[in-house]
Amino acid sequence: MAQLHNRVSRRELKERIRKDPTPRTTISFYRYIPFPDPHRFRNELYQGFRDLGVLGRIYVAEEGINAQLNVPTERLDDFRTYLYSQPGLNGVRLNIAVEADNKSFFVLDVKVRSRIVADGITDSSFSMENKGRYVNAEEFNQLAADPNTLVIDMRNHYEYEVGHFRNAVEIPSDTFREQLPMAVDLLQDARDRNIILYCTGGIRCEKASAYMKHYGFKNVFHLEGGIINYTRQAREQGLENRFIGKNFVFDERMSERISHEVIARCHQCGAPCDTHVNCVNDACHLLFIQCDACKEKREGCCSDACQGYIHLPEAEQKERAKEFYRGPFNKARFRSRRGMLNDSPPATADKPVETH
Repeated sequence: MAQLHNRVSRRELKERIRKDPTPRTTISFYRYIPFPDPHRFRNELYQGFRDLGVLGRIYVAEEGINAQLNVPTERLDDFRTYLYSQPGLNGVRLNIAVEADNKSFFVLDVKVRSRIVADGITDSSFSMENKGRYVNAEEFNQLAADPNTLVIDMRNHYEYEVGHFRNAVEIPSDTFREQLPMAVDLLQDARDRNIILYCTGGIRCEKASAYMKHYGFKNVFHLEGGIINYTRQAREQGLENRFIGKNFVFDERMSERISHEVIARCHQCGAPCDTHVNCVNDACHLLFIQCDACKEKREGCCSDACQGYIHLPEAEQKERAKEFYRGPFNKARFRSRRGMLNDSPPATADKPVETH
């Protein structure tokens, strides 16, 4: 049987992709469609993608598929032909990344999950068949300009912080599963208004639209293809771009610049900045916003404790590693992002700063 998992260390894979000059195109796609045997489909997909040189993160579940990946640019047509030949995936919309970057992924991971997006829904009567209506970029702009419309951001707080649509309502949360019931509660008095939901590539807002419909909301819309597709359509059609700042993405790039405004601030000094980094202390790995000056001063660390830790002898680091909460976003600490790290006075984000 062919090898169906990667066996090379991630460090080596990162180094390989760093040195590889092959042009690659970053793509995302999803589709809610039943897969009665996701494990079998996962294995077939892994082999097909591996043979095409695809790298990325793909989740398969009984409810569908969710993929973020990059493809050797010269193999794009082969990739599309292969993907569209798979049962239920013919014509699936491919979101091409706003910014070209060969290094968005360095390994191929295809995993079977219980859901393609973690939603926490336990109600067996919930169905994705009754969902909101798609809107494209032009329709989004028209609806968003209507005073009777609410634009709702269905992403996490750290995504909203660096970029969002003008006048969008944030549902401040760490996870999508927390956000769904919060959105229903928040919008109880807006049942007669138009509600547009949006997210990065469309997968979360599509499920959220079905969730809102499940709870009796009538005028529910969701942005087709999310921010990525909206940006491409707006540029191609010469439409007003209502998105300000950066679009956070879950790959090695961390973000795509959509507009010139910088609407966030460094979590350490308060200077205008929208660059996410992970603390270089791997035992911490906190995701936070850090400007270049603080990066140099703090050596890429989020705190004095982490900066001291990285200079300890390796043996002592291992002994003290459990003192730090290790996780991709270190949520408990990140919730206070509107304050500052290192117990500094909180910064105030006033008008956006233009960068060119």
